[in-house]
Amino acid sequence: MKTKFILALFSLISLNAFSQKKDPSEKESLIRVGFKAGLNLTKIDGQSFKNEFKYNYQLGGFLQLNITRKFGLQPEINFVQTTAEQSNDITVIYDDLFLGGEQKKAKLDYLKFAGLLNIDIGPSQRVKLQLGPQWGMLLNEAVDSLKLSRNIFKKGEFSVLGGILLQLPMIHIGTRYELGLNNINAIDNKDQWKSQAWQFFVGITL
Repeated sequence: MKTKFILALFSLISLNAFSQKKDPSEKESLIRVGFKAGLNLTKIDGQSFKNEFKYNYQLGGFLQLNITRKFGLQPEINFVQTTAEQSNDITVIYDDLFLGGEQKKAKLDYLKFAGLLNIDIGPSQRVKLQLGPQWGMLLNEAVDSLKLSRNIFKKGEFSVLGGILLQLPMIHIGTRYELGLNNINAIDNKDQWKSQAWQFFVGITL
């Protein structure tokens, strides 16, 4: 319910910004720097994990290169937290890795590097469609009931991003969908683990 409300609110704001005509004399700076923070709803797909999203957070910064009136590039770096709750099936698949008990959880901390294409929508440069690839480096993993001192998640993850950014003079808000492309299971290929996330963020652009 909370997710649907946030999506609806953001859609109304975006439509309002889209309807605003742009002053021809107004032009974005060639280079802008921004910082953001927000909510990260994450899920790991696979038989080993429960099919539900978990609330997490993200912090990051980016550089906007506004090449033309319609197109720009946005490299960025983000610290992102992902959590997931393991299903009981994981003890069946990997009974030699985990101790007994239920409600086992995994928490992953990533440093993620993205390269986005910004496409201005409509007459205003305030609404931007964002698309691009992302690579995540696993900084830390904490898994409940793990018997062995070994990593069960791969150190790197490739993903793609797509979303909308509402760019006001200094404040910006946005939402994105992130889809993991590679199997992040570092144990074996018995179960494919792939991540996905909905991101909602707000920040400043200088």
